[in-house]
Amino acid sequence: MTTPEDDKNAAHRQAMKVLKAEREALMATKTDQAPGLLLVHTGDGKGKSTAAFGMVARALGWGQKVGIVQYIKGKWVTGERQFFKRFPDEVRYEVMGEGFTWDTQDRARDIAAAEAAWTVSLEMLADPKLDLVLFDELNIALRYDYLDIDQVVADLEARPRDKHVVITGRNAKPQLLAIADLVTEMTLVKHPFDQGIKAQRGIDF
Repeated sequence: MTTPEDDKNAAHRQAMKVLKAEREALMATKTDQAPGLLLVHTGDGKGKSTAAFGMVARALGWGQKVGIVQYIKGKWVTGERQFFKRFPDEVRYEVMGEGFTWDTQDRARDIAAAEAAWTVSLEMLADPKLDLVLFDELNIALRYDYLDIDQVVADLEARPRDKHVVITGRNAKPQLLAIADLVTEMTLVKHPFDQGIKAQRGIDF
């Protein structure tokens, strides 16, 4: 004699059996032989760079080499910067920004910094030793037209086909979204800043 719990467990097993068959059929249509992916993290919510640096850690876990260019944060000391400098043979980490645009208040200076950063970014795109490159806050430089979006798109599309690229920052340009393989938009629901709390070490930077 079966109990209601037995019936529930049997129904669950059957449902999972069907789900597994559907999943296996779906996966049979996919391939492991993918070209380098272009991933964009954008939106008003927190977590864009955080997620990208998590991918950097994941790549290192698989023995891959990574290049990082930070466009806006300038000389601001961050936890990720202090952590990844421990891996000089695996991570090329370049801080190229002059700081937040409201701090510099100098458009010509910001444009020059962005152009210098893109030159380094192109080096990383072309470097066969790097499996993944992260252009942190590139979207901000593009938002303010410090770089030509059409040229950036052309350069990204011309990269070696096995190169993975992650780009972060709010207000991603439509032209960039159009060529991306993955777009994640972080949505702001609630933030401690609105409660009067400044950015916290280890949480925000």
